[in-house]
Amino acid sequence: MSNQKGHVIVLTYPAQGHINPLLQFAKRLASKGVKATLATTHYTVKSIHATTVGVEPISDGYDEGGYKQAPSTEAYLESFKSVGSRTLSELISKFKDSALPVNCVVYDSLLPWALDVARQFGIYAAVFLTNSASVCSMYWHIDHGRLALPEKQATEPVLLPGLPSLGPADLPSFLAQPSSNSAYLAVIMEKFRCLDKNDGYSVTVVKSWKVR
Repeated sequence: MSNQKGHVIVLTYPAQGHINPLLQFAKRLASKGVKATLATTHYTVKSIHATTVGVEPISDGYDEGGYKQAPSTEAYLESFKSVGSRTLSELISKFKDSALPVNCVVYDSLLPWALDVARQFGIYAAVFLTNSASVCSMYWHIDHGRLALPEKQATEPVLLPGLPSLGPADLPSFLAQPSSNSAYLAVIMEKFRCLDKNDGYSVTVVKSWKVR
């Protein structure tokens, strides 16, 4: 009989800066006796090797070339939402009658639709924020109307509690040049607007796991 305490699917956006922290988080869960399955796209799944974590593919709709195969960022994100939701559902169903059915999805903050999938199955959902705590603070202040996005390109310093004055070069590209990253920025802000709907959340630089 398995001594594992539960089964968590860790869903990552298929880019190195997202895969690495989510994979390390999955390994951390496994070290605590939780069955962890990393879900990533067909295009990236073969590049991931982990002995303590399961690795399963889902589809973004561009299985042969991933993001580079898509005609635009908007098209890629829309396809990932549509096809990814369906194939994530299929992955959860795959384990339904196993000894350890999935009871939680931890998902990358660029994939907010995973929350809806988890709710359809009546399981827990938690968002993993791959940005630093300071960058998350910026998004939080924007969401609460305490910081305004520059219309085109940042030119004035940004002043936030607990942080030094931040010039344009200090800001993440999504905020320094929002018009050039509008599709991703829209997804990020969508996630911050529904952060309280999650059962938990984690930030890359924070070692503790926050549970609502």
